[in-house]
Amino acid sequence: MAVYWCTEVIPLAVTSLMPVVFFPLLGVQTSKKVCLQYLNSTNMLFFGGLIVAISVEQWNLHKRIALKVLLILGVKPALLMLGFMIVTAFLSMWISNTATTAMMVPIVQAVLDQLDTTEHELTTVEPATGQTNTAIELEEKSKSGSTTVSGVSNEQVTGDPKSSEENKTWKRICKGMTLCVCYAASIGGTATLTGTGPNVVLKGQMNQLYPDSNDIVDFASWFGFSFPNMVLMLALAWLWLQCSFMGLNIKKNWGFGTEKTDKEKAAYSVLKAEMKKLGPMSYAEINVLLLFILLVVLWFSRSPGFIKGWANILFKGGEKYITDSVPAMFVALLLFVLPAHKPKCIGWNPSMSDPEQGEEDKKKPFLSAPLLEWNVVQRKMPWNIVLLLGGGFALADASANSGLSAWLGRQMTPLGSIPPWAIASVISLITAVFTECTSNVATATLFLPVFSSLAESIRIHPLYVMLPGTLSASFAFMLPVATPPNAIVFSYGHIHVLDMVKAGLVMNVIAVCCVSLAINTWGRPMFQLDTFPAWANSTRNQ
Repeated sequence: MAVYWCTEVIPLAVTSLMPVVFFPLLGVQTSKKVCLQYLNSTNMLFFGGLIVAISVEQWNLHKRIALKVLLILGVKPALLMLGFMIVTAFLSMWISNTATTAMMVPIVQAVLDQLDTTEHELTTVEPATGQTNTAIELEEKSKSGSTTVSGVSNEQVTGDPKSSEENKTWKRICKGMTLCVCYAASIGGTATLTGTGPNVVLKGQMNQLYPDSNDIVDFASWFGFSFPNMVLMLALAWLWLQCSFMGLNIKKNWGFGTEKTDKEKAAYSVLKAEMKKLGPMSYAEINVLLLFILLVVLWFSRSPGFIKGWANILFKGGEKYITDSVPAMFVALLLFVLPAHKPKCIGWNPSMSDPEQGEEDKKKPFLSAPLLEWNVVQRKMPWNIVLLLGGGFALADASANSGLSAWLGRQMTPLGSIPPWAIASVISLITAVFTECTSNVATATLFLPVFSSLAESIRIHPLYVMLPGTLSASFAFMLPVATPPNAIVFSYGHIHVLDMVKAGLVMNVIAVCCVSLAINTWGRPMFQLDTFPAWANSTRNQ
């Protein structure tokens, strides 16, 4: 399965179905036990989170949030890049990195097109009014061919050396602005448990390999550890991209003590035009936003640790029976029940106040459609990831029960002579390099059982090596094929492979350093990483 996942000779999801066939045939595990892994509690948590994310996309709530934040932060070059990165990172915490990037890059492209159009208007006598309207037009799913044309049109090099220099500067700005989106999407996904596949893999592997760990990795504990790391990485990534593509001209990039230029006013007008297209918040958007907030509150307050959560207070034995998948599926169910339009009032006859309006209302169906319909979920749900997670959980469970994990652990005993912090750093580096060529979910699925065996053999806390390995599986910054956000950004034609490799190499170093810092500072007291827990010891003895 490892070879098939790495080479993709058949689709990843199809490879994930192999345990259902071969484990029973080879006498490793019964078919009943293997099949249970494909929709366990962790997979249902991810499934529920994806349904909520689909509803956010369906009603364009993510686009409204993005435009609002960008309008607040402003359009100075440095602030515009920061705005794109903050919005992308925040959205990818809750919806898929691919969907976030697909939504953000057209907005970035429209702003860049408008800036370029304004530049031409300022330098030519005849204003190009037709180009402005084209730049303002945005589509959610832009085709790579059309955007490539707009990228090529910027390459109008004249004989004037100043014009040539300005053209090079403009190209660098385009590269920086588009690269920041895919990097922010990968970084943002690490902050929440459902933000990206590897995080869910860790949660499932911990439940499989260490059933007595008392749910040590839940939504709240993961967020407490990963969110500060995400903020630190985002800030350093922003500074690095600023230095690489825009230089360190603080007055020009930040705009201290300067007025808005015509180009900046034009970019602001694009964002305002897009916001105007969305119109006021609809009844459905408000409902989806409230349900989204409810889900986050339920996740954080289920079992906070320092006080009793609602699971313990409201339900007898709630801590034992209720996991994070329960609120996820509860909110997902509400999305199929609550109406998308304001319900009619039966006692009020609209024809008395406005006869024409009354006739129109009579034609409308009495019952509104729900906030989310199943055919939309069927179309947008990444079923391949659900199967990939299930196959990984089945593989991990069989590895533990067959004794393969214990055997792997014994082979790694000599590594006990290396300090734990060094092992964690090496693991981060190896995983970050490996994930450039392989699916991040497949990388986490393959490596995490091995890392747990390593931890048991040298008697250190399993999370000391599993947490860095999980986070590093999302650090695919160097190649266009490494992750879908990179591929989407690359398809827009501003970036060459070498540009991504150069920027991504430093990004990988920044990411590994940040993870090493996190695991050795606030991660230690949070998960008590200095001790070898009893639940890991008892599992090994079995």
